[in-house]
Amino acid sequence: MTAITESTILVVDDSAPKRYLLSNWLSRAGFAVSQAETGHEALAQIEARDFDMVVLDVKLPDMSGLEVCRRIKADERTATIPVVHVSAHAVDVTDRTIGLVGGADAYLAEPIDPQELVATVQAVLRYYRALRKAEHLAAGLAQLARTTLAVTTANGFGELLTHAAAGAARLFGGTAVVAADVLDGTWSAVRVDDTGRTDRRDWTPPADDAPIGFRCQSGHADHWRLPAGWLDDQPLTVASARLRDDLPPLYLFVAQIPDEDSTQLLTQLTQALGAAAEAQRAQDLDHRIAVTLQRSLLPRSLPALPGVELAMRYEPASTEAEIGGDFYELSLLDDRLLIAIGDVVGHSLHAATVMAEIRHALRAYAVEGHPPGAIVQLVDELMVRLLPVEMATLCVISIDAATGRARLANAGHLPPLLITDGQASELWQRAPLLGIGHPRPADLEFTLPPGSTLLLYTDGLIEHRGTSIRDGIATLHQLARHVDADLDAFCDRLLDRLTTPPNADDVAVVAVRRM
Repeated sequence: MTAITESTILVVDDSAPKRYLLSNWLSRAGFAVSQAETGHEALAQIEARDFDMVVLDVKLPDMSGLEVCRRIKADERTATIPVVHVSAHAVDVTDRTIGLVGGADAYLAEPIDPQELVATVQAVLRYYRALRKAEHLAAGLAQLARTTLAVTTANGFGELLTHAAAGAARLFGGTAVVAADVLDGTWSAVRVDDTGRTDRRDWTPPADDAPIGFRCQSGHADHWRLPAGWLDDQPLTVASARLRDDLPPLYLFVAQIPDEDSTQLLTQLTQALGAAAEAQRAQDLDHRIAVTLQRSLLPRSLPALPGVELAMRYEPASTEAEIGGDFYELSLLDDRLLIAIGDVVGHSLHAATVMAEIRHALRAYAVEGHPPGAIVQLVDELMVRLLPVEMATLCVISIDAATGRARLANAGHLPPLLITDGQASELWQRAPLLGIGHPRPADLEFTLPPGSTLLLYTDGLIEHRGTSIRDGIATLHQLARHVDADLDAFCDRLLDRLTTPPNADDVAVVAVRRM
């Protein structure tokens, strides 16, 4: 912050000798002084440049000094400039009261002692310096709180780094860069300038061992291998936060910090960013473990059955969402194809483990030779006994590939689509969810004609915020009526048109075409 004696003062008086004396006294005290003869000239100079104070005569030839002071204080840009009135005519108590009530910060009546003038100017400037420092610190703490909230609630590393860089740019009034190891040694850096423009690049840190805790040091962009145009040609303040020796640090780059208060804000911000980054890294790692577990429990290959073409797609929820319990099954039992698809209620690693138990039970009952309805009934009884607080949806279909005759049992799952000759129809069977223990209807029997396609899916494909399930199914009808020659391309097209990564929920799609 600028020292008091380096402050710039505008002296406004229509008397040249008086302007000279006031300016001379202030210059000898170490202040930089500019002069104006009239009120309009003073306002023009204040509009054109920054002043730390105005020493203003009450009586001016074009307008009252009281009016000049009122205009200074009424303008949001100049309201914090202190004004000291001086007067040789309006010197009684009433005059001084009017001046102070009108916005002046001090009022000196002539004859003015040089020491009194300098002491008054220094006292008023000290007050304003302290006030501005407190306001700056309060604004910084408020911005720090907003940034901390944004990064701790961010959905994924990309959003976290963007919020962090944007918050730092606003906090320190310039370009900021935040860089972190997003996972498995892959580093990413995000730059946000003072206009809010954002740029993200891959980044490789120099061989710099950041210590445990917080460190703040000076540096330059070339040493830190920042991309060209990112904070070039200026000294930098580089802050790092590292929670443990086995964890990578987070780096924050800003233009050189000017004072101790800003350094304290930088310290608190970097520490908050480091903690938020580690929490996000742990969440991403947990999600990756859960996805690996979930994928290991799903079929690893499609069965080969003459006269039947199969395709499937499984897309887990993004790292910003909890892992779900979607599952599917494709098994060949003698000359029949067993297809199943389901979804455990809830989103968590626990839901994925419940899914595994249901799928293993389903496979065991299918191997025993039970038809779809019996399989669903047995799984339901198992859940009521062993998983009493869990619920799930399930649709099981058994198809005779030679004849196309099929049997379906549904437990609250979305209806499969039967697509024949450019028309899609829903195979509805109203039945309770698994885990309820209620009676179930008989199997729904239908025929899969040659050339027709059966489509099974989970709600992640058609359920989106702002639209109902019925609207989602209607959209799926329109898109699925015409099946691509390549069944894999058909599944890809549905995913491309109906989902927008990052997915908020798991998506499973199974397509079966009878040749």
